[in-house]
Amino acid sequence: MILSKGNLENIKTGKVVIPQKAMFNLPEKVLQFGTGVLLRGLPDFFIDKANKNGVFNGRIVVVKSTSNGGTTDFERQDNLYTLCVRGIANGEAVEENVICSAISRVIAAESNWKSILEFAQNPDLKIIISNTTEVGIVLVKELITQNPPVSFPAKLLAVLFERYQKFENSVEGNLVVIPTELLPDNGKKLEAIIRELAVFNDLEAGFMTWLNKNVEFCNSLVDRIVPGKPDQATLDALEKELGYQDNLLSMVEPYALWAIEGGENVASLLSFNQTDTGVVITNDIERFRELKVRLLNGTHTLSCGIAVLSGIGTVKNGMADEKLQAYIKALMLQEIGPAIPYAIEKTEKLAFTATVLDRFANPYIEHQWINITVQYTMKMKLRILPVLINYYKINRTVPKYIAFGFAAYLLFMNSEEKNGKYYGHFNEQQYLINDDSAAYFNEKLHASVTEKDYLTQVFEDVEFWGLDFKSLPGFTVAVADYYDKIKQTEIKEAFSSFLV
Repeated sequence: MILSKGNLENIKTGKVVIPQKAMFNLPEKVLQFGTGVLLRGLPDFFIDKANKNGVFNGRIVVVKSTSNGGTTDFERQDNLYTLCVRGIANGEAVEENVICSAISRVIAAESNWKSILEFAQNPDLKIIISNTTEVGIVLVKELITQNPPVSFPAKLLAVLFERYQKFENSVEGNLVVIPTELLPDNGKKLEAIIRELAVFNDLEAGFMTWLNKNVEFCNSLVDRIVPGKPDQATLDALEKELGYQDNLLSMVEPYALWAIEGGENVASLLSFNQTDTGVVITNDIERFRELKVRLLNGTHTLSCGIAVLSGIGTVKNGMADEKLQAYIKALMLQEIGPAIPYAIEKTEKLAFTATVLDRFANPYIEHQWINITVQYTMKMKLRILPVLINYYKINRTVPKYIAFGFAAYLLFMNSEEKNGKYYGHFNEQQYLINDDSAAYFNEKLHASVTEKDYLTQVFEDVEFWGLDFKSLPGFTVAVADYYDKIKQTEIKEAFSSFLV
């Protein structure tokens, strides 16, 4: 039995929260760019919870922008999906299954752009959400008259302009735009791109006036580990327990945070914050962002290459490995935490570190390290380099754990090209490198006579990094030394000598 509206009444296990039929008649209030598990597991989860509590009372129209995959699973399941919440919260085990009914439609932009523009004219629409990955919020100078525009900002501008034409002189058109891409000041960056793109498209002056008055762009931060569909054995067991098949089922941890920068007007529109303390609306979210991006995401980023090269598949297995666990703890407590480039009380950093360690060790979540390596280079630049720079400002010495993680990253990026894809090889294992910079490293490696020459070329590319590594005394030497040790010995043996 497949999960669908028609089959809800046939679910008799009592082990899942089932939506009431009234949920399907709620008005469409949200336009969401992105179908990924993070959006479905966090913002959509909060909206669904509020709907079930009779608070927000609105559903989501989702835009599928990419050509990867399709909308078939959403259509077959009437846009329903199950979130299996598993983990530890306040010392207690959490096991909860929720059928989310927040999504009303999923529209493929490539084949049905007209429907998206028509929804832009709906007076019920109040919120626009996005998660197009960090590489999605970029300026591509293109016309919004395309069917559809290519980039996410151009698509968004087309929607906003369509809405302006409908509601130029009416407050019915007011909107809040909340990107969730993991970028500093993501809302303001998106707004700046929209404004520049509007000038490129030579949109009428009245549009800018309307944009200033009627649309509020909010910085936001999302924090929840949502690894998505579990392995086949776990999925089979869950579907047997639930009593139905769900091709969109996702695992999520209990911890959930959506911090949104805004005032009273934003809070009034985002009424779903009333039903979960995980939704925080405040005038400054930087503290939340720095804790998450540095201690959780940054630790993930520096550890994932080590784990993959060590043959460790999941984060929970990494925490069960004595040496990798010791590395992760030391990295957070000795280097990342003290060097976060923002004023946060030590007690708060230590408390968040303890929470992160518990989340990493969650026995229910199969979070694959290889998935964390997606866009590895971008993550290193955004998450690690600011901490590295600040560490040197404070200590003027080499942060050995960061240096070792950097060495593992550079070794991970060594690749061979096959049919336009890049594959790494280490200790007789092969892995796909899903990184926009894979070609760059491949070219540097194969153009170098020696690997020492390769490392030198990479580190001397100031334009690529936006950083002159010569300003960090001893760092590149330490990375090169660790790089050689990893190649010559077992990787865990390479770093066990300096763990304290």
